Amino acid sequence: MSKVIFITGGSSGIGKSIGEFLHAKGYTVYGTSRNPEKANGSIFPLVALDVRDPESISMAIAQVVAKAGTIDVLVNNAGVGITGPIEEIPAAEIKNNFEVNLFGPIEVMKAVLPQMRSQKSGLIINVTSIAGYMGLPYRGIYSASKGALELITEALRMEVKGFGITITSVAPGDFATNIAAGRYHAPLLKGSAYEIPYGTTLKMMDTHVDAGSNPLQMAEAVYAIMKTPNPGVHYKVGAFMQKFSIVLKKILPDKMYEKMLMNHYKL
Repeated sequence: MSKVIFITGGSSGIGKSIGEFLHAKGYTVYGTSRNPEKANGSIFPLVALDVRDPESISMAIAQVVAKAGTIDVLVNNAGVGITGPIEEIPAAEIKNNFEVNLFGPIEVMKAVLPQMRSQKSGLIINVTSIAGYMGLPYRGIYSASKGALELITEALRMEVKGFGITITSVAPGDFATNIAAGRYHAPLLKGSAYEIPYGTTLKMMDTHVDAGSNPLQMAEAVYAIMKTPNPGVHYKVGAFMQKFSIVLKKILPDKMYEKMLMNHYKL
């Protein structure tokens, strides 16, 4: 029997690419979407799931287990972007970002762990972000939510290892997906102290996504992790300089690294 893969946020972008790739490899793939009926052209089944709704999570997992009998791999991919000066981002948008990028993935893991524990096996791959390894200007909330998921991965990995369950994370850099169109942008306020620097940075960020790598690279990375007998704790996927920026953060003095980022963002 082929392994059963459960991918949150599987109707578009990276999640869809991962699902299509694994489906082509012969795996049984289930994706999720808040509105499956609106998704076009999915070659694998989509079930309704909103990571902000625990009942929705439980129902989706129960539905897949009832149909497939198991969930062997969870790809915790659902996420949302957010940009803006921290001072000007509404509290409701900050909370929503953490609900989707952190609390939701935690609840999905909590819901799937009993099934994996009963199987005495399972793999959870949390999709984080290279941005989660550093506080980026005008992306601070996003960096924080994804960085927190990296630490949750480290902790929960140790807690469940004795049950035969492996948890790891894979952090993408900039990929050519629709995330820029779907992210929350704090509005450029005329006369704001941040109007010019935020506007410049926003254009730069959107350009990076538009010129980003093919999301197929993420699908290949997830497949490689699945085929690895003993997966590592963290993986990074993206352009060389994006991955190297994490190395530089480890070796450079804090102020030197800060200056490098500010020069990059022309601040």
